[in-house]
Amino acid sequence: MQPTGSAAEYWKANVRLLVGCLIVWFVVSFGFGILLADVLNHIHLGGYPLGFWFAQQGSIYAFIALIFFYVWKMNKIDKQFDVHED
Repeated sequence: MQPTGSAAEYWKANVRLLVGCLIVWFVVSFGFGILLADVLNHIHLGGYPLGFWFAQQGSIYAFIALIFFYVWKMNKIDKQFDVHED
């Protein structure tokens, strides 16, 4: 694969990905677990209110999914800018 862009573009893509992951992390943990908990508690998941579920378990699942997404996307960015470890 032909490298595209410079080091500045690589870090710009890296920071953009990181900021996106942090926004999702904030929305899931603070937004769903705290701010929207009362609204989400009207929906039940496995017998528990959804707001409670997000605060206790859902945010953990989202964080693990974010880790795998970050690794997958970062590998694509590394290959795009020819800095991968293969």
